[in-house]
Amino acid sequence: MSQQSKILAFAGSNRKQSFNQKLVAVAAAGAREAGAEVTLINLAEYDVPIYNQDLENAQGIPEKAIAFKKLLIEHDGFLIASPEYNSAFTPFLKNMIDWASRKESDDELPLQAYNGKFAVLMATSPGALGGLRGLTFLRMLLANLGVNVLAVQQAVPFARKAFEGDNLVDEQQRQRVMDLGRHLSDVLKVKN
Repeated sequence: MSQQSKILAFAGSNRKQSFNQKLVAVAAAGAREAGAEVTLINLAEYDVPIYNQDLENAQGIPEKAIAFKKLLIEHDGFLIASPEYNSAFTPFLKNMIDWASRKESDDELPLQAYNGKFAVLMATSPGALGGLRGLTFLRMLLANLGVNVLAVQQAVPFARKAFEGDNLVDEQQRQRVMDLGRHLSDVLKVKN
């Protein structure tokens, strides 16, 4: 019997009332329905300085970055909702990815937080493309780190109208986002 899949869900946003945080919560609900154990975090709670090797050499890896990296290592897959900033993902998300890529000891495997993991990407934005352009660059970065980024993804346009409170207004759209979580859970069941 295979073990329960563990999925880490987060948004690459540090904004209060982030639409992408709401979006990833919908996908997380789909993954839970499919039987996965899901840890939904607010990445804003893991705020760290901008990565700088001099800072790392002088002070080590910040505690919050270590905590985030530990979560990545402990989970089999990731649900990531990424805002789009000028056709790319956020510098905040890139910074967290960079810190979590750093080795804490010589015997640690390279890119241990990423290598061999599975991920599904999504985005929402106030614009007509829903943050779609930024996912291309995020997909490339994660693949370069050894993450298996699944082909399915979803971009939700006109975020201000798409959400009412924490819920997606359109039922078909909500089901498509929940299906992202279900799909990742199903892939991880086969893997485990």
